[in-house]
Amino acid sequence: MGSDLNITNELQEYILNHGHSLHPIQKEIINYNNSLGDIKRMQISISQCQFLDLIIKITNIKKILEIGTFTGLSTLSMSLAIPDDGKIIALDKNEETNKIAINFFKKAKQDQKIITLIKPALESLAEIKEKFELIFIDADKGNYKQYYEKSLSLLETRGLIIIDNVLWYGEVAAENSQDKITKTIKDFNEFVSNDNRVEKIIIPLGDGMTICRKL
Repeated sequence: MGSDLNITNELQEYILNHGHSLHPIQKEIINYNNSLGDIKRMQISISQCQFLDLIIKITNIKKILEIGTFTGLSTLSMSLAIPDDGKIIALDKNEETNKIAINFFKKAKQDQKIITLIKPALESLAEIKEKFELIFIDADKGNYKQYYEKSLSLLETRGLIIIDNVLWYGEVAAENSQDKITKTIKDFNEFVSNDNRVEKIIIPLGDGMTICRKL
């Protein structure tokens, strides 16, 4: 059986340099986040930006729900891929980072497509009634299962749920890990793996993404 290629730092750089070019404001967000220290790891990777752009365009997605916005890199990556009449509802409880994200959206002239809701995501999810073609989950890991279940109820048939950080820096492969977040993500991954309501695959982009297609 064939195996996946071991991606070195040099090969990763080569891949990024030969893929979809980033928008100037995407680059500006990345540079800003890199100035924040360890918290920068909350942003998605460049390869994930490229992946989101392409999968949205391939599937002609127009309506997106995002759970977890941070400073807006993933939001902007998706907004740039949808048409002018597309729509993203972005959920985050942090008012400070949300203001930063909105400024980036305005600079990229994408703010007309993006609605931000600032409160705990589970509260917003309880109030949302419309359906979406894509839901992107990248928020507090302890609530992943609740976000996933609510997302399924808000997702169109054959719609996609994409969940970030499912490999948790490779720690999910450690059999005896006692880290609370690692155990939470491992339990979540097991739950999704056994869920016959979706087709699913884990891809090793960034910190790992699970792609689910609702049946």
